[in-house]
Amino acid sequence: MDFNFTEEQTMLRDTVASYLADNYDFDTRREAVKAEGWRPAVWKAFAEELGILGAPFSEELGGLGGGAVENMIVMEELGKALVVEPYLSTVVVAGGFLKHSSHANAAELIGQIIAGEDVYAYAGYEPQGRYNWADLKTAAKKDGEGYVLNGAKAVVVGAPFANKLIVTARTAGGQRDRAGVSVFIVPKDAAGVTTRDYPTVDGGRASEVVLENVRVGADALIGGEGQAADLIEKVLDEAAAASCAESVGVLRKLQEGTVEYTKQRKQFGQPIGAFQALQHRMVDMFIQVEQSISMTYMANIKLADPDESAKSVSAAKVQIGKALKFVGQNAVQLHGGMGVTDEMAIAHYFKRATVLETAFGNTDHHLVRYETLSFGLAA
Repeated sequence: MDFNFTEEQTMLRDTVASYLADNYDFDTRREAVKAEGWRPAVWKAFAEELGILGAPFSEELGGLGGGAVENMIVMEELGKALVVEPYLSTVVVAGGFLKHSSHANAAELIGQIIAGEDVYAYAGYEPQGRYNWADLKTAAKKDGEGYVLNGAKAVVVGAPFANKLIVTARTAGGQRDRAGVSVFIVPKDAAGVTTRDYPTVDGGRASEVVLENVRVGADALIGGEGQAADLIEKVLDEAAAASCAESVGVLRKLQEGTVEYTKQRKQFGQPIGAFQALQHRMVDMFIQVEQSISMTYMANIKLADPDESAKSVSAAKVQIGKALKFVGQNAVQLHGGMGVTDEMAIAHYFKRATVLETAFGNTDHHLVRYETLSFGLAA
C-alpha cells in the first residue's frame, strides 16, 4: 500500500505547517489558552488565508476535493502545535454528519463551515453512557412539524466557542437501543439551552449542556428519524481516525523534544543522552511513534472500505492509546521535575496526550470493540 502523499497533499501539509510555525508558537498558544481559550483570528485565517476548513469537502461543495487523508494531514500538523481551535468538532464531526447525510441544506451549511462562519460542538455523550453513543437519556419528541428536546450532555468539547451544537437524542426505543437514535442541529442560543463552561486539563474548553424544552424545526434533523446509527458510527470512526492523526503530531513532538533535551541536560560531565540505558528508552519511544504513524495512515485509508473501516480505526486507537501513555510518561520522566512545569512545552504535550487517549473511546474500549468486530461477538 502506498503511504506517499500526492503533490497536492504535500502542499497542504507544508502550508499548514508554515502558518503554524509563524503564528502559533508555544508562548502565543499559552496566552490564548489563559485568555479566551482560542483565537477567532486564527479560525478566520484557517478559512480565508489557508482554506483548510474545506480540506475534506468536494469541490462541488466549495472544498478542496479531499477526504479523510486530508483531514489526517491537517490534524497531525494541528497536533504538533497543540492547536485549540475546533477543527475536529466543526470540520470532521459536523462536516461529516452533513456530507454523509441527505440533509436538504447540507451544501449551504457546509459552505458556512468552509467560510468560517459556523463553529460546531458535538453534544453526543452523556455521563451514564461513557463511550456508548447509543446510551441516551436525552429525548426528542415530535411537536407538529418539529421536535422538542430534553436532556443533558457532558464534556461537550469546544462548546464555549460554538454557535451550533450537533445533538444526539432518542426518538424511539430503549435507553441503550441502537435503533431509535436521531441527530439534530441545535443553535446554542436557542431558548432552553444552558451551558456551564470550564477549562479542561489540556488547555481546551468544554461545557456541560442542558436542553430543557428546546424546540427545533424539521430541518434540524440530520438523516432519518430514529435511523442515525450507521451515520453516527461512520462519523465517529472518522473523528477517531482524525484524533489518531492529532495524536501522531503530539507523539512526534514528545519524542523529538525528549531527544533534544537529553542532548543538552548534563550529568557526571556528559549529556544524559549518552547513557546507554536512556538511549534504549528513547529507541523504544521512537518505535512506538513509528508504529502509531503506520497504524494511523492505514486507518485513515481504510475509512473508504466499509468492511474494514471500523476494525482498522479501533486497531489504530489501541496502538495510539498505548503509545500516548508510554511515550508521554517516558518523556516526562526523562525531563525530570521540569517535565511537569507549566513553563515547559513537554508538560502541555503530555496533558494533551492524556486527554487524546480517551477521545472517542479509550484503549480498553477499542480493544473490546476490535475483538467484537473480529469475531462477531455480541456487543
